[in-house]
Amino acid sequence: MNMKQWFSDMMQAEKKKSIPVLSFPSIQLQNITVRELISSSDAQASGMAAIAKRCPTAAAVSMMDLSVEAECFGAQIRVTDDEVPTVIGAVLSEPEDADKLQVPAVGSGRTGLYVEAISKALKLVTDRPIFAGVIGPFSLAGRLMDMTEIMVNCYEEPEMVHTTLDKATQFLLAYIQEYKKIGAHGVVIAEPAAGLLSPELCGEFSSPYIRKIVDAVEDDDFLVIYHNCGPAVAKLVPQLLETGASAFHFGNAIDLLEMLKQMPDDVLVMGNVDPVSSFRNGTPESVRADTLNLLGRCSEYKNFIPSSGCDIPPVSPWANIDAFFAAVDEFYGA
Repeated sequence: MNMKQWFSDMMQAEKKKSIPVLSFPSIQLQNITVRELISSSDAQASGMAAIAKRCPTAAAVSMMDLSVEAECFGAQIRVTDDEVPTVIGAVLSEPEDADKLQVPAVGSGRTGLYVEAISKALKLVTDRPIFAGVIGPFSLAGRLMDMTEIMVNCYEEPEMVHTTLDKATQFLLAYIQEYKKIGAHGVVIAEPAAGLLSPELCGEFSSPYIRKIVDAVEDDDFLVIYHNCGPAVAKLVPQLLETGASAFHFGNAIDLLEMLKQMPDDVLVMGNVDPVSSFRNGTPESVRADTLNLLGRCSEYKNFIPSSGCDIPPVSPWANIDAFFAAVDEFYGA
C-alpha cells in the first residue's frame, strides 16, 4: 500500500473517516482479559480484525502498550485483567547505571510477540493500513529513570539523560524497522512525557531523537504518526514539527481547534475526544454530543482527522464506541 497516496486521500476526503486509538476494548469482543491479550499474538491479531470488521476506521492501530519496551530494559510492570499495563519502579538512578545499560535485542520480552501479532493482523485486515504502536524515546527514558527524576536530571544530569536517550532510540529504531520489515504500513510513536517539557528542553531531549527515527523509517510505504497527549503540547509546535513526522495525534488536554490553527496544513492532525470521561465513563448520548461538538469546531480544516484523545480504555462500553462512529457518519452524511 502506498502510504503517500493514503495520506493524500485522507487529506482530500470531504467525508472523513476516523482513526481512534482503539485496540484494548477488543477484549470485550473476544471475552478475554487484558492479561490474556498482551500475552497472545493470536488474540491481538484477532482483536484488530474484529475491530476492523465492526468499525469503519481509516486505519487499524495496534495496542499502545507503553510498558513493553521498558520491560525489555528490565523494568517491572503491573498487569491486571482490565487495565492497560503500567511500569512500576525505576531501572536507572545514577549516571553509571545509564552507562552500563544494555540495549536489548528486538524480540526480547514481549516485543517478538507484538511483532508477530502485526504480522498475523496483516493477513486478516487487508482493506486499510495497519499501524504498530511504540513508545517514544523520552517517554521510554522516563519510565526507566522515573518521570520525576528525569525531569530533574534534564537540568542536573543532562549527560545521563542523553546516554539513556541514545540507547532508547537505538532500540526503538531497530524495533520499528522490524515492524516495517514484516509489512506494517506505519507506526504511532507515543511521546506523552515530552508534553511536560519546556520548548527548550523538548528541543534538546525529545524532538532530535524522534527525528532520527523518522528520517530512518518514513518513506512512500511507511508513515509515522507522532502522539503527544501532554497538557503543554500547544506551546511546543516548532519542536513538534522538528520531528519531521507526517501526522500528529493529540490528547484531550488541549483545545484541538487552537492546535489546528498553529499546525501547517500539510500534516494530518488527529484527536481528541476524551477517552476516559467520554468513551469510558460517558453514555452514547454524551459521546455523540462530544463528537459532534469536536467535528463542528474542527472540520473546516482539511487536515483534521477525528479520533480519540488517547488509547480508549479496555472496559469502555462498546455502545459508547459505536456512538462515536455513528456521530462521525452523521456529521459527514455517510
